[in-house]
Amino acid sequence: MALAVCLLFDARSDLLMRELWSRLENEGVSTLATHTHGRHYPHLSFAVLRSWDLERTQEALAALPAAEPFKMSFHGTLAFPRGRVALAPAISADVALRQWRIVTALEATGAELHRNYAAGQWVPHVSVATRAQGAKLAIVVKAIADVLPLTVRVDRAALVDSATGQTWRLPHIP
Repeated sequence: MALAVCLLFDARSDLLMRELWSRLENEGVSTLATHTHGRHYPHLSFAVLRSWDLERTQEALAALPAAEPFKMSFHGTLAFPRGRVALAPAISADVALRQWRIVTALEATGAELHRNYAAGQWVPHVSVATRAQGAKLAIVVKAIADVLPLTVRVDRAALVDSATGQTWRLPHIP
């Protein structure tokens, strides 16, 4: 079980990502559309927590400065171990700084972060496929290449429990 600090996309961007998931599912590739509880959102995770106090986490994030919605462009594919495949976003220095601030604030609450989200370890990505090994990897890379470049708009943020899909909207984009 994990709790993620997620940036979520506007309706148009969300739809574009879900259409990509659908094309891949039609090709027999598992995506977030059908992964675990099936309640996943297209998102960019700023942090993933292994242990946390929900109230302290919410308070720490609410205390961070509010940021404006922003656009994010994708120009490539990332392949991670165990068949996970993601879109590779181009991010600004401001977005990287936001992630660092969030990690610092969450660590101050006593939360345990997943090692891949610790300061200096974060690889920004938007997950697409959950199990794409061998021939399926080529299908995913082609499907992603067919929609690139792709620009989305981040317009809100939430805490998401990865085990259940339960979501707590944050009062602003940190």
